[in-house]
Amino acid sequence: MSKRSSAKYKLDRRMGENVFGRPKSPVNKREYGPGQHGQRRKGKMSDFGIQLRAKQKLKGYYGDVTEKQFKKTFTEAARMKGDTSQNLIGLLERRLDMIVYRAKFAPTIWAARQIVSHGHIRVNGVKCNIASRRVNVGDVIELGPKAREMALVLEAQGLAEREIPDYVSPDGAAKVTYTRVPTLDEVPYPVRMEPNLVVEFYSR
Repeated sequence: MSKRSSAKYKLDRRMGENVFGRPKSPVNKREYGPGQHGQRRKGKMSDFGIQLRAKQKLKGYYGDVTEKQFKKTFTEAARMKGDTSQNLIGLLERRLDMIVYRAKFAPTIWAARQIVSHGHIRVNGVKCNIASRRVNVGDVIELGPKAREMALVLEAQGLAEREIPDYVSPDGAAKVTYTRVPTLDEVPYPVRMEPNLVVEFYSR
């Protein structure tokens, strides 16, 4: 499992957007970037800069997955039939840590990754501790007995800031079924994601 190397809210300030839609995001108070040069006037960004920024935003949203993992996912999406940008989103949304986050079993994507890596998640009744595992349509994801009483899980389930999307079907408070691979329009991003620019970035 990759360890988060930077503060989660730094991404918000670097992008100038509340990427995770959290009420505590510093962007709500300070819209300029982090660091001593954060308030400098921004020049016009090059096409490469725009594409890089789109990639950093998408990669950061999914818990800052490693570049190696992210590029591997893109390569797989490019090999699949259909629109590469839609395929990329579909593959990212099939990650086990993301399903745990979408199911509101964890308040953040990093907490979701931790819950998975600590062995608190069952997939079709079998314990799984690999956060990047690809979930298939019809798979049942369930909290383990200990996790159901964890303060972190109970906090996540009470969050009003996000809803469980249609493609994750809940069965009670501790179990969900992954019903289908979503399209870009169906994914509840708090900010606009541009996977088409990510495709352009890797296609250079």
